[in-house]
Amino acid sequence: MGKLATFTLDEILQEVEEADDWIVEDLITTGLHLLVGPPKVGKSWMTLGMGIAVSQGDPFLGFATCKSKVLYLALEDPRKRIKKRAWKLLDEATGELHFATAAEKVASGLIPQVEDHLAEHPGTRLVIVDTFQMVREPSRDSAYAADYADLTPLKRLADGSGAAVVVVHHTRKMGDSDVFNTVSGTTGITGCADSTMVLSNVNRADGNATLSIAGRDREYMELKVRFRQCRWDLVEVTSKEELEERDVPDDVLRTVDFMAGRAAPWQGTATDLLAGIGAEGVSVAAFGKHLAQHAGFMADRGIEYRRQHTRTGTILTLSRTEEADPDA
Repeated sequence: MGKLATFTLDEILQEVEEADDWIVEDLITTGLHLLVGPPKVGKSWMTLGMGIAVSQGDPFLGFATCKSKVLYLALEDPRKRIKKRAWKLLDEATGELHFATAAEKVASGLIPQVEDHLAEHPGTRLVIVDTFQMVREPSRDSAYAADYADLTPLKRLADGSGAAVVVVHHTRKMGDSDVFNTVSGTTGITGCADSTMVLSNVNRADGNATLSIAGRDREYMELKVRFRQCRWDLVEVTSKEELEERDVPDDVLRTVDFMAGRAAPWQGTATDLLAGIGAEGVSVAAFGKHLAQHAGFMADRGIEYRRQHTRTGTILTLSRTEEADPDA
């Protein structure tokens, strides 16, 4: 293998930052990506829509795409099903979207198969593997080692070819407050991928769902999406303000509401404030901690928080900043 190829921190600092190589702007870059969701909720419809959009240069979920050729490994679908789905989505194809309904496993030939296709079809920038389970083989290794080993070759393929590889996978049955903990398997799966997209809160009656996206070198993003008439559409991008508020304790949110219509400063003890906001089930100590931790959150909403120790005890002061004066 030879000597290590090293570089210095100084060299990195002097390098010009390269722009992200988007396949789907703000969603899919060059690299390995997971699309995860419960069974039978429309994951394949989503990836088929993605493949069609990229192959034709059309927006996907409202986000611009870089038009390119696409390889779709539809390993759970016969040709007849693909045809019926395509009929429902479009009348004619204006780009190159290639399908395969059978392929080798990752450990026994899949990577050379895909590399050969990429060589024969230059300009292929998106490879979809539907599903991950169909390209795995039973392993005697630990679950984590097996998960990581099965995805690592796909990660290397993506990085080496300059393509985006999107792998469809399932969530486990047991829920979790963190949707990324619902990905079936060990953390070796999400740890190997550049980003993970999880479909959750799926309402099969009205088609509404949430698509949460997290990964390396990108900000967390959440999309409200809807599946109707075989198509996924974007309803809205969840705002940063809404995402931020989810991590703020209820007692702090109540404090913000308490001050919303108050022009004059409020002053008193933590016990007084707890009674004023109507918060229950939180101790004075925990309340003080929450206010201190989220003072910046309150400041962004025009509320200055101060804490002062006096002879009679600790006094809290809440006041509106001029920028957020309710009478302005």
